[in-house]
Amino acid sequence: QLQLVESGGGLVQAGGSLRLSCTASGRTYSRYAMGWFRQPPGKEREGVSSISWSADTTYYAESVKGRFTISRDNAKNTVYLQMNSLEPEDTAVYYCAARAPLRTAAVARDSEYVYWGQGTQVTVSS
Repeated sequence: QLQLVESGGGLVQAGGSLRLSCTASGRTYSRYAMGWFRQPPGKEREGVSSISWSADTTYYAESVKGRFTISRDNAKNTVYLQMNSLEPEDTAVYYCAARAPLRTAAVARDSEYVYWGQGTQVTVSS
């Protein structure tokens, strides 16, 4: 099993940037894909981005494509979400998640993820 901890959230003005980090501990010797999800206030949780174990494939929601970049450093058991050109609509609690061990393909559905962090708040002011 994995334990995930997010960091890097905060308050930023529109047009600014943040980089979120998610560090895994536990069964880190297994390979697994990772994803980022977010839940804006009063709205449903949505997929933001995902990345395969080897980082050869990625997924981005249309709303963030061209602005956000997902990456990972498996030696550090960490996945990142670089968020540029932030907009007020990006305000949400951001969660990182991991698929089951040996599930290495990047997927968008949250039901495919079994390990979740506690979330980190991102607030973008106008």
